[in-house]
Amino acid sequence: MTNPVSICVIGSGYVGLVAAVCFAEMGHSVVCVDNDEARVKTLREGGVPIFENFLPELLAKHRAGGVRFSADLADSVQSSEAIFIAVGTPQGESGAADLSFVEAVVSAIAQSITEYKVIVEKSTVPVYTNEWIRRVLHRHGVDPQCFDVVSNPEFLREGTAVVDFLHPDRIVVGAGSERAAEVLRRIYEPLTGGAYYDREDAVQGACNAQRPARLLVTSAQSAELIKHASNAFLALKISFINAVANLAETVDADIEDIAAGIGMDSRIGSKFLRAGLGYGGSCFPKDVAAFRWVAQQRGVDFQLLDEIRKINEAQKQIFFNKVLSALWTLRGKRLAALGLAFKSDTDDIRDSPAIDVIRKLLDAGATVTAYDPAAIERARQVLPPSEKLRYARGVYEAAEDADAVLILTDWKEFAAIDLARLQRAVRFPIVIDGRNLYKPREMLDRGFTYISVGRPASYQAQQGKPWGVVL
Repeated sequence: MTNPVSICVIGSGYVGLVAAVCFAEMGHSVVCVDNDEARVKTLREGGVPIFENFLPELLAKHRAGGVRFSADLADSVQSSEAIFIAVGTPQGESGAADLSFVEAVVSAIAQSITEYKVIVEKSTVPVYTNEWIRRVLHRHGVDPQCFDVVSNPEFLREGTAVVDFLHPDRIVVGAGSERAAEVLRRIYEPLTGGAYYDREDAVQGACNAQRPARLLVTSAQSAELIKHASNAFLALKISFINAVANLAETVDADIEDIAAGIGMDSRIGSKFLRAGLGYGGSCFPKDVAAFRWVAQQRGVDFQLLDEIRKINEAQKQIFFNKVLSALWTLRGKRLAALGLAFKSDTDDIRDSPAIDVIRKLLDAGATVTAYDPAAIERARQVLPPSEKLRYARGVYEAAEDADAVLILTDWKEFAAIDLARLQRAVRFPIVIDGRNLYKPREMLDRGFTYISVGRPASYQAQQGKPWGVVL
């Protein structure tokens, strides 16, 4: 790379670690700072604290050169041209994002600025956070000529974050000065110019040298709103298709066919039209709530955001009711719960619908055996093993002698279950699928009672002869 930028990324969590490693992959010199010295030590020694495709390989590739890890914020700030803030912004009691970590980091940065720096919001923050960062720096006596504040929101999906970063749909830069915008252009030039995609060792994805990444420069306020509005709109698509699924069940329609028909419209698109248990994770619930709070503060009655949240919460209760209806009573029932993460290809259980459903089942008196390919250790921290809950090492161990099998996360492994082996393992061949991984007719033909989302249930008679599809 002919014009690398020295970059400091503050925060080695999900966004910060992915950003740091990807900047190094693009050819920049990166230091990733965290005040958790144990985490820094783990990263220095080659440990990978989060489950994410391509991340272990890129960490191993760049740990000795392109990216280093440090607990010394002052030295890291002084040696860097661009400083990316990627610390947590958890949801507060009012729904607003808690920006105390951002403020603490900005106060610390202020002590180390002696020459021009570009300070970049990478964390998801509400509109006008850029202005508050400026005020904090001013209060600490930093010369306004020594910094610019830029908003550069992330649009990463857990499980595909590295590919999303290196092959983005768009790169949004909210800058108030051309000087700051030019620094961000330099940082992303390997992607926007296409040079990265010509490399033999490049991570493969949707972009290439002929169709490189696109960069949009806006005001900081517009960039901040783009992030929240994007996530709220995606949450809306998920909630909308779930509401349609509930209607589809009442009229003997198939939500998979409906979603396919809707998604073929190029104005709508097929992504995020998967009916199921609703959204979860660290972004959508928090960002919808924060967006609603921002609207309220500005006197805007954004009622649609309330409905998105209500529909999403209702999906978990609707699924619980399906389980209850299929088994009549849950007290004393043995259930296999397949999935703990909020989605596949991640170990993240934050706001996971699967965790909420399991809690409801336990409260109703059921005994649950749970399995997830990646999230068991994290789940143990919030749902400790007990007399009523244990964790299995695989699908068939979880299903052993179960009264019903529940599919709660859309792992590919769960879509490829050996159904004959599953039937031998369970007490009753009942599958209640919250992710629509199977076709009702196929499950009926294989001898299962099969209940899914937005489709007619397929019931088997006790003697094993099909009753057919009923509502």
